[in-house]
Amino acid sequence: MLVIKPGDFDDERVLALLARHLEGMHASSPPGHVFALDWSGLQKPEISFYALWEGEELLGFGALKELGPRAGEIKSMRTADAHLRRGVAAAILQHIVAEARRRGYVRLSLETGSGPAFEPALELYRKYGFTNGEAFGDYEKSPFNQFLHLDLVATQAT
Repeated sequence: MLVIKPGDFDDERVLALLARHLEGMHASSPPGHVFALDWSGLQKPEISFYALWEGEELLGFGALKELGPRAGEIKSMRTADAHLRRGVAAAILQHIVAEARRRGYVRLSLETGSGPAFEPALELYRKYGFTNGEAFGDYEKSPFNQFLHLDLVATQAT
């Protein structure tokens, strides 16, 4: 049975997958263009960190950062290598979108990289209605990143 619950930063499995995530982001992006959060960055009050489990096995994680009372940002989504292309990221994304709606957000945004390593994630986000858009928050547009947004009001019926 799949269970999504708050991520436990004292759990070595969570920390190992987070380390794998950061390694992957640094391997796929030029220096200075990685905005993935480490364990300390994910523990800030404005961030809710979720882990997807099947029994004792960690399948993946993702985070929701509050940008303001009406907007949020998806951070640090990662699927364990053994579970890629099995719906893990979709389950986490659905949970984050539902939580954003529950909070009354009208927009959910994300920043991600460019290039082949990011194509599977981009395909997933677009499947769920995210569209390319402008930079937000403190991000600056570059050839190495892109920004996607989901209008939670327009997609309420989905």
